[in-house]
Amino acid sequence: MLKKTAVALTLMITAGWAHAERIGDVSTAFKFLGPDHKIVVDAYDDPKVRGVTCYVSRAKTGGLKGMVGLAEDRAEASIACRPVGPISFTGPLPKEEEVFSEGMSPLFKRLRIVRMVDRARNTLVYLTYSDKLIDGSPQNSVTAVPVDRATPIPSK
Repeated sequence: MLKKTAVALTLMITAGWAHAERIGDVSTAFKFLGPDHKIVVDAYDDPKVRGVTCYVSRAKTGGLKGMVGLAEDRAEASIACRPVGPISFTGPLPKEEEVFSEGMSPLFKRLRIVRMVDRARNTLVYLTYSDKLIDGSPQNSVTAVPVDRATPIPSK
């Protein structure tokens, strides 16, 4: 029973999150053992806004710890979201909603992307930051995608 509850909770929590598509990476430091330290660029399609993709660059720790999944990646990231086709909506959007989340360490550190709606300007604002169970980081990056006035953003 406990196992079924845990599986159901995990599915509920992750159902709205999109998965990253790796666009590319560059090595920043050579490591003799394990993969090099890198900067990776991932693409995330907004699950509720068709035609918008967010590109996030961030550091990825290599070495032995990175190879076995015990490394803690730095809390720095940059984001650029762009229209990649006609923009349409799968339904109403809340004023603020987390749309992506990805683990950055084995100890509860996560990269998060939040979509905010600026209805006065008919614009979608995306914010990326990282948090940790005890102490998050104030480092962040923001980008905005204006939506054609002929396509108002549906409100919740």
